[in-house]
Amino acid sequence: MSEAFNVADIFGEDVFNDTVMQERLPKKVYRDLKKTIEEGKELDLATADVIAHEMKEWAIEKGATHYTHWFQPLTGVTAEKHDSFISAPMPSGKVLMSFSGKELIKGEPDASSFPSGGLRATFEARGYTAWDCTSPAFVRKDAAGATLCIPTAFCSYTGEALDQKTPLLRSMEAINIQALRLIRLFGNTTSKKVTPSVGPEQEYFLVDAKKFQQRKDLIYTGRTLFGAMPPKGQELDDHYFGTIRQRIAGFMRDVNIELWKVGVTSKTQHNEVAPAQHELAPIYAPANVAVDHNHLVMQTLKRVAGQHGLKCLLHEKPFAGVNGSGKHDNWSLITDDGKNLLDPGKTPHENIQFLLVLTCILKAVDEHADLLRESAADPGNDHRLGANEAPPAIISIFLGDQLEDVIEQLVSTGEATHSLKGGKLKTGVRTLPDLAKDATDRNRTSPFAFTGNKFEFRMVGSRDSVAGPNVVLNTIIAEAFSEACDVLEQAEDFEMAVHDLIKQYATDHQRIIFNGNGYSEEWVKEAERRGLPNISSMVEAIPALTTEKSVAMFEKFKVFTRAELESREEIKYENYAKAINIEARTMIDMASKQFVPAFIKYTKSLANTVIAVRDAGADASVQSDLLNEVSGYLAETKRALETLMKVTEQAAAMPEGGDQARYYHSDVVPAMEALRAPVDALEMIVDKEAWPMPSYGDLIFEV
Repeated sequence: MSEAFNVADIFGEDVFNDTVMQERLPKKVYRDLKKTIEEGKELDLATADVIAHEMKEWAIEKGATHYTHWFQPLTGVTAEKHDSFISAPMPSGKVLMSFSGKELIKGEPDASSFPSGGLRATFEARGYTAWDCTSPAFVRKDAAGATLCIPTAFCSYTGEALDQKTPLLRSMEAINIQALRLIRLFGNTTSKKVTPSVGPEQEYFLVDAKKFQQRKDLIYTGRTLFGAMPPKGQELDDHYFGTIRQRIAGFMRDVNIELWKVGVTSKTQHNEVAPAQHELAPIYAPANVAVDHNHLVMQTLKRVAGQHGLKCLLHEKPFAGVNGSGKHDNWSLITDDGKNLLDPGKTPHENIQFLLVLTCILKAVDEHADLLRESAADPGNDHRLGANEAPPAIISIFLGDQLEDVIEQLVSTGEATHSLKGGKLKTGVRTLPDLAKDATDRNRTSPFAFTGNKFEFRMVGSRDSVAGPNVVLNTIIAEAFSEACDVLEQAEDFEMAVHDLIKQYATDHQRIIFNGNGYSEEWVKEAERRGLPNISSMVEAIPALTTEKSVAMFEKFKVFTRAELESREEIKYENYAKAINIEARTMIDMASKQFVPAFIKYTKSLANTVIAVRDAGADASVQSDLLNEVSGYLAETKRALETLMKVTEQAAAMPEGGDQARYYHSDVVPAMEALRAPVDALEMIVDKEAWPMPSYGDLIFEV
């Protein structure tokens, strides 16, 4: 039995949070730092020196020997360089432990060694990490000991963003400015700041580490490139919310403890739909903190899995035939005095500010659906989006019956006079109370769903940072708020003008609303009729980054420059090509060295059996038929392997960029599928003892 403990006693114990700062910093230094955090005031070096000293002393008390600027380059993962606290030795032979304000505020990693999309040449190495003081520093404890981690942004010597965090912070400032403009129009003079609040749910798979090590595809690519479905998959729905197995429960407990210590509010855990699939969800946090925390979640899941003899798979589609994994990015806007701009209240038809916010969001998502889709583009997500499990690749908004009815009233009559009520849910059991129902149902097939007082963007891939999607959400909605405020601030009759604007936005962008089944073929046809884009792959989505419309918007709100957008476009094409190249070469390696030799050995065994049975004078027709079937699939495997080798070589020889990525998508991916088909068919025939690696059944049911 695990030792009992009180979560409140350990929560945040390894975080340099507000409580620690109040206790350790001189009052003036604490006030200056709070002004920097809350108002963006510049921090002078003398103040930074005091903060750095106290942070170092606190970290050393926690066992820390090193510090690192912890940042998010465009690699999809975090990066860090560790420096110890020791300084030059004293004459006595002892060393001083020091950490200056300059070291706290700024670091200098090699910018040329990270993806820059041409922003940095090989000889242009200098880059800077800058302390994000709005995201608390923390001490991480692992096999390396204890390390003080300082969340930072990462920029080039010439100021371009080379990371995920810098544009996120820029976008948060953009929506703060525009949201304040909007609420001032409605008489709010007390709120000083509006912050995007984010709660990213995290899905993942767990498999046994020993079985993982026997699969080259999992090792090199994070997903199974071959594999036939076992007799049972997820069709009984018995894994979803089922009793958590003891081995997994022990893993989840340790994950929670590690996360709680570093201040991550791990709240919900459960089995997901597919066998061996699970989910973890935190409580909401400011967008930049939520992004940092989600990276901590992913790192902790992987680290703790190893301690339990498990491997955590974060790929969007590690197994064909069962649901893949994503993130649900729950997004809302909160003022510094606790008001949620997405709270409709009990009578949303009378809540004019909410209706303006809502219709601005309709406008933003409709006008920039391609950009929002691109923010969730990932090679792994190509296997998931629109595959009757995740949201479809078509962007639409689910509002629910109540808000859809309000919008329809506005569009048809020009005003909304009532809101649908939730009523009572009668259970039919005398001993159970009647329950108050929400005014609307939920829709798990919608990519962008309103869920009471927030929007849930369900497209994000399970491996990906949620920074990109939130950069897009913040910026497109800041643009919509800005355009609305431009109109309303000039209006002679505000009430009439806001009424007209809400009706106009609702009418012009009603096509983006869809409350039905997003998985159906009928919706695909209906979306086409409405003129909504259906972007099925990453390579088709990437160009949305650099359209004139996107560039103009991002430059207007100082979130990205054209050069930064073009660099990200280049990086994404390269990443797609590299990911598919690795997968293709892994398939070639596995087929050449494992499958084909195993099939040849098995056909020899079958041939010997046919001869032996015939020599014994018995009917060998069954054995002969099986030999012919296996030989046919073996020949098909060999042909498909040769084709894949040829197109992969051709793709690799092409210049890096859009054309190469598109060739990988159009020619290499189908060749990979063609190789997989006969191998998976043979898995259903070949003796299990002759199969060279663990099967799907071994991986997802023997955890």
